[in-house]
Amino acid sequence: MATRLLKSWLRGGPIRSVTYRQNVLLGARRLSSSENIETQPLFGKILIANRGEIACRVISTAMKMGIRTVAVYSEPEANARHVEMADESYCLGPAPSAQSYLNVDRILEVIKESGAEAVHPGYGFLSENAGFAEAVEALGVRWVGPPAPAIRAMGDKIESKQIAIDAGINTIPGFQGVIKDEEVAVRIARDQVGYPVMIKASAGGGGKGMRIAYTDAEAREGF
Repeated sequence: MATRLLKSWLRGGPIRSVTYRQNVLLGARRLSSSENIETQPLFGKILIANRGEIACRVISTAMKMGIRTVAVYSEPEANARHVEMADESYCLGPAPSAQSYLNVDRILEVIKESGAEAVHPGYGFLSENAGFAEAVEALGVRWVGPPAPAIRAMGDKIESKQIAIDAGINTIPGFQGVIKDEEVAVRIARDQVGYPVMIKASAGGGGKGMRIAYTDAEAREGF
C-alpha cells in the first residue's frame, strides 16, 4: 500500500497499479495522466550509484525500457554482474566504501563524464544523502528518488516522527525530543514513559542504534 501511495503521489493522481518496469523512473518527476512511461522514457541514460542486486534490478528494468545504463564499481568488483550488464561502467576507487560508493566527488565526475541524464541511488550508500541529491540536480541531472527536503526530514527520526504526529498518524508513545545525557534518559524512562523502553538514535543507526532497557542501569548503558 505504501508503495502504491508513493506512486500515486508521483503521478499526481489517484492510486493506480503500475508494472515493475515502470517503477524505476517514477521518482524522476510527476507524470501527467496523458504520459505513457513505457513508450515515452523520461531520459535516455541513467547512472546507478550502487552495486549488487539493486543495481542489477535497475539495469534490467532500464534495458526493457530502452534506456542506456551506466554502472559504477570499486576496484575489486570490475567483473561484477552489474558491471557486465550495464552499457558503460566506471571505476570509483578502492574497495572501502568511503573511497568508492560513498565518494560523492568521484560519482559526480562520472555523471558528467558519462553524460548520464538521471541518477538512481538504489538503497543504502548515498540514497539517503540529501546533499548528494541536491548536487546531482545542480548538474541538471534528474534524481530518481524522494526530493532532498524529504530525505533530510526523514533522516532525523525526531523530526520525522513529529511530521507523522502532525499528520495524525499513530506513533509509538514516548518522549519526543532530544535527550542530553544519561541521567535525563533514566529520569524520562522511569518517570515519564515507564519501563521497558526502547532508546533510539535520532540519526538512525541501520538497526544498530536501538537499545532496550528494563532498568535504570540498562537505560544508562543503552544511552
